[in-house]
Parts: sequence; structure tokens; C-alpha cells
Amino acid sequence: MISSTDEKSSLSDEQADALQEVVNIGMGIAGDSLARILRTFVKLSIPRIRLIHADNVNLEIAKLIGEDTMITGVRQAFFSYWRGEAISVYDQNGCSGMATLMGYPNNSSNNADADADAELLLDVGNVLVGACINGIAKQLNVEVNFGPPSVIASNVPADALFNTEKLSWSHSLLLEVNFNLEALNFKSHLLVMMSEETISILKSDLDQFLEAI
Repeated sequence: MISSTDEKSSLSDEQADALQEVVNIGMGIAGDSLARILRTFVKLSIPRIRLIHADNVNLEIAKLIGEDTMITGVRQAFFSYWRGEAISVYDQNGCSGMATLMGYPNNSSNNADADADAELLLDVGNVLVGACINGIAKQLNVEVNFGPPSVIASNVPADALFNTEKLSWSHSLLLEVNFNLEALNFKSHLLVMMSEETISILKSDLDQFLEAI
């Protein structure tokens, strides 16, 4: 469900339905890429899409992920025709489970092991973001470029992921899906945030997508 907080940036029902379909396919591609890396089945949630304000971004993310969850976040910007950023979010179980599957040591008390864990999260985040954003963009005939991934928060509460005073946007379209490996209690969230300017461009892209169907 898409919540409307700004009439200019809100999507029509037809645009919202089209975006839901496009995101679902893009997230599925990302899930398949993750499954290939981890060599195990990955279960995806139904994508959730909403319009959020900068002042409330941490609260909205905490609602999606869990208000009492401690998380680590990996950010990667995308740009060119669209501009925005994607954040791969892991709780401690997710970090540990992924390290186990990939054969990495998981002892944060050792600096070398902590560096290896961070490198693993960057690598997996890069795969998830690239597969998801490209999966969405190709359906809408859009090309995007990516910046390098970076860890923006490590083991912080879900409602403290962003320093809202440093955000350059007033509101954003937020796309979220979570990935589960039930056998290992693994859970990861992928958050895609698009700038105000990109929302307007996206609406036009969705209209062209609908006309071509």
C-alpha cells in the first residue's frame, strides 16, 4: 500500500499498481542473485511502497524492520537518469548467518574478522542493490550507474539509521522488501529511496510502461 503525504509526488492507482509489479520482479531478481551466492533458498516478502518525509524516515524504517532491532546498514547510491540510494539492512542474526554460509569467521572482537564481516556485507549489498535496481530499471527502459557501497551504520537501533539533519531531501519514495533464510534465522531488508526529482521522472516512466502494455 502506498501512503500519500504530498499530492504532487503521489502516484495514481494505476502508477502504483505498475510500480508494485515492476518492483516485485526487480526484487525477485535480487533474491535469486542472493540465493546463488548463499547457495540456499531465499524467501521474499511482498514489496512495501510508501512516500515518507525526511523528519520521519527513521520512524518509518523502524516500523518496517522492528523498533527494538539492532541493525547494520550498507548504503549504495545510484544516479544518472534516476537518483537515489539503496540500503541493505542486516540485524546481528543476519550478519552471523551470512558469515556462516560464506565460510567467514564471525568474531567482532577481532579487528581482522570485523573487517572481513564488513567486506562481506559490502559485497552482498552490492549484489542485492545492483540486481534490484537494474531489474527495475530495465523494465522501464532506464539506465543507472552506481557509486561504491559503504557501511553507514553498525549495530545501531533501527530508529537511528540516518542522521536526518544531513539528508538532502524533504521527502522520498521508499521501497522495502525483506529476505529470509528460515533455517538460519537470517533476515535482511533492502530499502530503496528515490529523490523528489526522481519521483516525477518515475511517474512519467510508469505512464510510458502502462501505455506499452
